[in-house]
Formats: sequence, structure tokens, C-alpha cells
Amino acid sequence: MVPDVLHIGPIPIHIFGIMLALGFLAAGWATGVELARKGYARDLASSALVWAAVGGLVGARLWMIVEGWSDFVRDPVHVLFGPGGFVFYGGLAGGAIAMTLFFRRHRIPWLVGADCAAPGIVLGQAIGRWGCQLAGDGDWGRVTTLPWGMAYPYAVVGWNEPPGVRVHPTPIYESIAYFAIFAVLWRLRRRPAPDGTIFCWYLVLSGTARFLVEFVRINPVVALGLTSAQLTSLVLVLAGATGLVAERAWRTAAA
Repeated sequence: MVPDVLHIGPIPIHIFGIMLALGFLAAGWATGVELARKGYARDLASSALVWAAVGGLVGARLWMIVEGWSDFVRDPVHVLFGPGGFVFYGGLAGGAIAMTLFFRRHRIPWLVGADCAAPGIVLGQAIGRWGCQLAGDGDWGRVTTLPWGMAYPYAVVGWNEPPGVRVHPTPIYESIAYFAIFAVLWRLRRRPAPDGTIFCWYLVLSGTARFLVEFVRINPVVALGLTSAQLTSLVLVLAGATGLVAERAWRTAAA
């Protein structure tokens, strides 16, 4: 990671914000390619990007409030406007609501739109995690002695570990996984399949990746020995797997 000291005159330019913007732009590009391939105007992706960004950012902050209610009650201004990162699953929920409204407005079937957006979402995740890594927003993992362990002395949320302590760089783990998932989805998208198949694979693969990474993250356990992110991941994996099973039944019936 690096110190968050970029400025344009007196205006601070935060590394996390830069990577978040790059992630949104990459997601918009991928979504535009898919919209055009399915017969829709490619420039719809620009409008979709705005809707997804607003919905995602609002949803992420609301999820932070729910997860850290005691912190919000104690210091609401810091929780809402502090330097910490955003909760992705909150952003996914907020973005999904916003995109549902967008699809309805432009008469795009939801499953078709979700398939168009899925590769872009995971590409945005892969890039956005580098914002977490470079800014040090608290998404690192547990203490480790592995040779690639890292310290975060310039973390925007503070670094209280003593000298010599290294932790799992979990944002890098996630980024590698999400780039790999993007490559898989980008290849699968051209295969004939019912609408919603790519989105279901996104849910299964990204949910599994997050579930596994959480075992070396520092998030608190909430139930059944699992973190809230793991429980959410299981729900998404189950939803995606259910859709894929339904797809297989559709293929069998059509054969």
C-alpha cells in the first residue's frame, strides 16, 4: 500500500476513490459490449453506470450502518463520511435495486440485463479491491508468517499492529479470484443458454470466492461459526445454483 497523499491544489484525491471510479468505468465498458451484442444501444451503459453507482454507494453505506449500528449511534458522521471502505454486498443490493428500475425504464428483461451486467460487476470488483489494498481501508486479513504477508502502516483507518507483524493481503486474494471469474464469464457468455445463466454463474463463483477468503479475514463471527459476509455468500451461491439447476432442467425438457 502507499500513503493517501495525492492532491490537486488543496483538494485531496483519495486512492480508493480513483480505483472505485476505474472499477465503475470498466464495468460500464463490459456491460456496454454485452448490451450491444444483445441488440440494445451500447450507450445505454453510460446511463446504467450512473444508476448503478448511485444505488451501489447508497446501499453500501446503508449496509455499513446495519452491520455497525453501535458505531453509527456513537458517531454517525464518521460512519457515513469516514475514510473506511464500502461494504460490497450492500453495494450489490443497492445497485441491483437501481438497475431493476433502469431495466424497467428501458424495457430490458431483468434476466437479460443481469446477464449483460454480471461480467462487468465482477470486473469492477477485481479493480475496486485494489483500492482497498492501496488505501488500507481495513479489509486485510489475519496475522500470517507467509512470505507474501503485508503490513499497512499508511492505512486510512489506522494500523495498530507492532513492527514486524504481517497480515494476509486479502484484497489481493479477492482481486485475483474476481479477475479469474471475469475471464470465465466472458468466455461463457457466447454459449447458447437461457437468460440469467451468466448471472447465476456470477452468483455461484463470486459468492464462493468471498466465502473462502473470509476464513482469513478479520471480520467477526455472527452465527454458525461464520461471518455475515459468509452467510450472505451462501445465500447468493444457493440462489445461483438453484438457477443453474433450473437451466439444466430446461435443457433436458427441450432436448
